[in-house]
Amino acid sequence: MAVEFKTKYITQEIKLSIFEDELFKTEAHFEHHMLIWFMSGETKIIQAGNTYTFNTGDIFLIPRNQVVTVVNYPKDGLPHKTVAMHLTLERLREFYSKLDVEPGPPVSDKIYQFENHPLLQSCLASLVPYFDMQDGFPEKIASMKVNEALTILRTTDEDIDSILANFETPGKMDLAKFMQSHFMFNLPLEKFGYLTGRSLSTFNRDFRKTFNETPQKWLTTKRLELAHYQISQHAKKPADVYLEVGFEDLSHFSFAFKKHFGYIPTMLVKKQA
Repeated sequence: MAVEFKTKYITQEIKLSIFEDELFKTEAHFEHHMLIWFMSGETKIIQAGNTYTFNTGDIFLIPRNQVVTVVNYPKDGLPHKTVAMHLTLERLREFYSKLDVEPGPPVSDKIYQFENHPLLQSCLASLVPYFDMQDGFPEKIASMKVNEALTILRTTDEDIDSILANFETPGKMDLAKFMQSHFMFNLPLEKFGYLTGRSLSTFNRDFRKTFNETPQKWLTTKRLELAHYQISQHAKKPADVYLEVGFEDLSHFSFAFKKHFGYIPTMLVKKQA
């Protein structure tokens, strides 16, 4: 079945996304901060150590350089529909250049939730009519809208400057610690390298030194072991687990599971019954 996923941009920073199929799942590394308003549908966002579920009316901010699994669902007969702002570093540098702000280190990697905030909702809802414009959306108005959203965010959350006004790139970090908490994200190795402050060649070299095997083999083993644990200890179904541990389809997951453990995941389910 073809995936019905439509995205309209009124600028490079502001988009409307509509998804009408049963499920859409992707692994994402967000280059920019993402401010999202839910018009309808449901989304599950899985971070290392945290899982969030968002529904109609919810507003949230995903900080940049986060690695997440995103699963989108239509709900209650309505499509999955969101308005999103990409808060780019260029835009943020321009915005903060006019302010006297000395941000400290980010307080956490959490996703910021704004509980149907009326000012943010009004700001983002005002963008919806512009998606039907035939002519281009004026840059001055787009800039005003982004700046309005940023001003509301700063008024709403006193910690937000530590996220939005921090322009550093990822530095070299502990490879073992990062991979142990992010292995379930199905990202290209180049992305894992970038997020740990390494080139691809350095990442591969450091990985072999750290784990004594290739990244591909280690990642597959860790994902299968996590799936086995979720099914055997938490009575989860294979169909509910394979996406969360980093596999793209159920048949490939079942094949890899049998190859590694000697039996298909449904046999493990029967043992627990």
